Amino acid sequence: MVAALDARYPPAWAEQWDRVGLVVGDPANPVRQIACVVDCVPETVAEAVAGGADLIVAHHPLLLRGVSSVAATSYKGRIVHQLIKNDVALYVAHTNADVASPGVSDALAARLDLIDVRPLRPSPPGSPAHGEGRGTGRIGRLSRPLTLAELTRLAARSLPPTAWGVRAAGDPDRLIGTLAVCGGAGDSFLDDVSAAGVDAYLTADLRHHPASEHLAAGGPALLDAAHWATERPWLDDLAGHLRAILGVGTVVSDLDTDPWTLHAANP
Repeated sequence: MVAALDARYPPAWAEQWDRVGLVVGDPANPVRQIACVVDCVPETVAEAVAGGADLIVAHHPLLLRGVSSVAATSYKGRIVHQLIKNDVALYVAHTNADVASPGVSDALAARLDLIDVRPLRPSPPGSPAHGEGRGTGRIGRLSRPLTLAELTRLAARSLPPTAWGVRAAGDPDRLIGTLAVCGGAGDSFLDDVSAAGVDAYLTADLRHHPASEHLAAGGPALLDAAHWATERPWLDDLAGHLRAILGVGTVVSDLDTDPWTLHAANP
């Protein structure tokens, strides 16, 4: 099982700061049921245990920074104990799944029916992930041009629902024909988006100052969705791939693990 996941998302493709691969569990143990989640949190672990999963495949790392203890007195320590007590392994595919083809942003692009899709920032020559179609983010064409207001409504309908929803920055009547997308936090790619000459960019976690300066410089319109919602579509692709090559049961978690749980518009 670990070999199959490593083949699809080689750990060498991950950023140097990232922590991917097998986190908890014995590679020799049999796997009959897999739970696919964005976040390994107590709620998704409980869901996986209740569903009889032997393995959780998560997008976000549980142990990203160095730890000196996984005692059950800490939040992450309790999760590790919960996994071990229930004999559930944990595997993480993060930035190596972001740059893969197909990867996280391909699934996001597919939700918006983009065509002629290519990487926003291709993996550079000499990097472990260099290859056809691989890289961060995706650029594609809409099947027909939409105004920014129409595209924002389309994104809200196409992505999993969250309290955050989808917000946009720019002229609501601006016509959008080409769109860049990036699953997860994507404001570090604003310069790439401007250089690509697209009409709009959809990602998550856009910050006030980078966004306002980008727009003031004449950059593409911006759409900001919930972090979880931009990465959740990848789970369907992941589960389908594992079912097809391994013949095991797979379950995709729809538990909304976005931290924002309430939205109220100004009166």
